[in-house]
This record gives sequence, structure tokens and C-alpha cells, in this order.
Amino acid sequence: MIDLAPTELERYRRQMMLPNFGETAQKRLKSATVLVTGVGGLGGTAALYLAVAGVGRLILVRGGDLRLDDMNRQILMTHDWIGQPRVFKAKKTLEAINPDVKVEAIHEYITPENVDSLVKSADMALDCAHNFTERDVLNAACVRWRKPMVEAAMDGMEAYLTTIIPGVTPCLSCLFPEKPDWDRHGFAVLGAVSGTLACLTALEAIKLITGFSQPLLSQLLTMDLTRMEFAKRRSYRDRCCPVCGNNAPWRYLQSKSTVISH
Repeated sequence: MIDLAPTELERYRRQMMLPNFGETAQKRLKSATVLVTGVGGLGGTAALYLAVAGVGRLILVRGGDLRLDDMNRQILMTHDWIGQPRVFKAKKTLEAINPDVKVEAIHEYITPENVDSLVKSADMALDCAHNFTERDVLNAACVRWRKPMVEAAMDGMEAYLTTIIPGVTPCLSCLFPEKPDWDRHGFAVLGAVSGTLACLTALEAIKLITGFSQPLLSQLLTMDLTRMEFAKRRSYRDRCCPVCGNNAPWRYLQSKSTVISH
């Protein structure tokens, strides 16, 4: 397993004090590559907490430029970057915060043409895109290539979170066979809400990578932050799901499983 430098041992000393964590978990983080889609108030903030936790490599994927109305929640951004590709600013900010983390910035949206190469290059993905079109494409690729995915989304003051392991838990298509239409610039969002969900999303990824604690497997965490109400709901795989079900196309692929194991 990869070694930790003296500066890393000091940087991560407090989290290595956690029960069941230690140097072993920290080395797993350093060895991991995480794909983050969206890189906005949700994905960017989750990427921040993965970077400060010591994930070795982050692949950030997000098309489009920074807008003024992004600035209430996108904490990797600065006002002088408005009108420029946000994913490149995210890379600069993360590298300045933790120079030990390798960050790759891809100024694209998730598409059927690029998703397979992106998913195959990572150990796991964070699904933080702003629409279900990208989310469905990423979900199908993660199922196809047997890669874990942390699924997180919010709308207004409500949010949900779960961890998807292909072949073990329900996939996104099982959970939401019918998808809502999202207005990419019209939905209400408070920065503290996306930040709250982002921290929990990063925590799920850290649990999955390190194995130090149990992630949300076959459980959907729902949040109503207006009332501060949290609930866990049992979720079930749909054996007839067109993406992950018994007759889904991925079952015929001759590829090796790359689900994170310890």
C-alpha cells in the first residue's frame, strides 16, 4: 500500500485518531481516485472535503462558466472568476488548499460519449449533476463498469442521499424510474443547504473508501431542512430495472468488478 509522507501524517493526524480509522484508512484515501460531477454548490463542496481528507486524486467534470447567481453557494469560487469555466477555478482552489491532492479538471458535461472513459478512470463517483439526464447517464455507466456511486440531490430545502453499489443496492433507476424536469437556473437553493448535503456526501465517500464505518447501503436518507427532519427509508432493487435488473445489458459485459474492497 502507498506510504504517507511526514507532512501527511501531521496533516491528517486528527482524523487518524478516529476509531477504526488510523493510517490504514488514510492510505486508502490517498490511493483512491474519485470522479465528481457537477462541481457546484453540492459537488464542489463535497470535493473540498474529500481534498482536505486526503483523497489522492479527484476528477472534476463540469461544463459551463461561473455565474453571479452561483456565488451564494459555490465556495470554491471567487467573484473575479465570474464568466470563466468554474471547473478550472475549483481545481486551482483545491490544489491551493491541499497540494498533495492531484486534481484533474474537465470542462465538459457528462455525456454518453465521455462517461465510460471517465468512470473507468475512477474508483467511485459522486453524482452531483444539476439534472437527471446527466445523472441517468452516470448511473448506467457506474452499473456497467461496477463502480460505486454516491447519489445526492437537493431542491429548495429538501434533499436526499444514498450510496449505490451495482449488483448489491438499488441503482438510481430503481429509486426514481420517473424523473422530474429540473430548470437548471430556476430551482431555489440556499448555500447552507447544499453545503450540508455536500458534507454528508463526502462522508459517505470516505466511509466507502476506507471501510471505517457503514455507508448508506439500500437506505435513502431524506432531509427536510426547513423542519430539520431526517429519515432513513429502506430501498429495494427492482429485478426488472432496465439498468441494473436481471436482464440488464451490463450482465453480459465481460469486465472485471472494480468495487472498492478491503
